[in-house]
Amino acid sequence: MQTQGQVRSANLAAVLARLRDDGPRSRARLAADTGLTKATVSSLVGELVDRGLVADGALHRPGSVGRPGTLVELGGRGVCGVGVEVNVDYLAVLVLDLRGEVRAERRLALDVAGSPAGQVLDAVTTLVRAVLADVDATPVGLTVAVPGSVQGTVVATAPNLPGWPGLDVAAGLAGTGLPVTVANDADLSALAEWSAGPHARTPDLVYLTGEVGVGGGVVSGGRLLRGSTGLGGEVGHLALTPGDAPCGCGRRGCWETVVGLGALLRAAADPGDPLCDPGRDLEDRLAEVVARARAGDARTLAALTDIGTGLGVGAAVLVSLLDPAVVVLGGYFAVVGEFLLDPLTSALAARVEGPRRVVLSTLGFTAAVRGGAHVALQPVFHDPTTVPLEASA
Repeated sequence: MQTQGQVRSANLAAVLARLRDDGPRSRARLAADTGLTKATVSSLVGELVDRGLVADGALHRPGSVGRPGTLVELGGRGVCGVGVEVNVDYLAVLVLDLRGEVRAERRLALDVAGSPAGQVLDAVTTLVRAVLADVDATPVGLTVAVPGSVQGTVVATAPNLPGWPGLDVAAGLAGTGLPVTVANDADLSALAEWSAGPHARTPDLVYLTGEVGVGGGVVSGGRLLRGSTGLGGEVGHLALTPGDAPCGCGRRGCWETVVGLGALLRAAADPGDPLCDPGRDLEDRLAEVVARARAGDARTLAALTDIGTGLGVGAAVLVSLLDPAVVVLGGYFAVVGEFLLDPLTSALAARVEGPRRVVLSTLGFTAAVRGGAHVALQPVFHDPTTVPLEASA
């Protein structure tokens, strides 16, 4: 049997979740939505205001008769969640408040794959501290996105990060002083699309992201599909190609050897070309790819067509298995997506019956880190009493 305190905590969470999912509501509407009495809702809203999690907004005038009511909306600028992305050649940090507004973000070019893991985690700690020093809010947690599979806070596999399997990321980030969660980068990107992208709350969604590796995240029935060992959606190493190009995982013929960033750059440029310079910022290199394609460069356009066709071949397998309402392309796929969509949809249509919706992510390279910050905030939505009363916005 739940205690009185547990019941109240659950009711606080129910009100807060309604405001997150459905937007500003009057107290009367919150009572109708949650099944609680108006008096109870008024008391709950008062406590949430005292905790700085909600605030009174605009006047609500449902009709011409009677007094207008005041809408209640998410506040929460006094608390924030921190997302961190560890990728092969950069680190990124993004801070979200409870309203889903970005309070700070920073990206640091770093040879993560070629650096000792402990040194990388020290750099993460320094970066997080520097970013939070400029944010007037209390962090409630930190979620780290890694390009691999995770068990708890330990990296299980990471084909493109030598030395990371077996690493306890949370232990290495103890210096941040924050509760640490660790998750696959593509899974967090899928959550970001589901929670904040233009197709938010689509119950069945497949997210594909491309950088050095290729990852996937699957939302089915409104829930992230993880599988029995957390490898659900790990699509980059599916043996979908007849080629024998070596993959970072040690096998040959993986999908990412055909559609990953390395495949594009090898096809579009010679080794001495600035596009192949790992010291150059990735977004700058991709901007150059787009510029060359728009200028009609035949080699660039052919490379992009091959990538798009390869994406369509793999996406057809995923669509046949999962039947998503939408396939979202993120990472570098989204940046060069205007040149991928036609060959992709052609390859998809040749293999799957019926129209299929393929769209480009608008979150860009921030998807994984945004998804991490979203996850870091969830304990507040699960139990608003974790935020003390004196932490008012």
